[in-house]
Amino acid sequence: MFARKLRVEYLHNGELLPCPLKWLDNFAMRNFTNAQVFDDTLPVSDGCLEIGNHVPLVQLREAMEDWFRRKSYLPKDARLMIKPWS
Repeated sequence: MFARKLRVEYLHNGELLPCPLKWLDNFAMRNFTNAQVFDDTLPVSDGCLEIGNHVPLVQLREAMEDWFRRKSYLPKDARLMIKPWS
């Protein structure tokens, strides 16, 4: 089910930082009940998220960035970056 492993980081003041597990977990728990497209997401650790094959990456990044900003986790001048875990 969780076939893809991703790095979830944010760029703030020129520094690339892993998103804390707390942020990832908060997003995943919200979406387990409200957005079916993100049901196949599993936060693993700071900056690490496992997802299913049907989770669209662009939509995931946009939804996570929006949620993190609304929760005041992500600074206004920061940008979220999602890439395959290598």
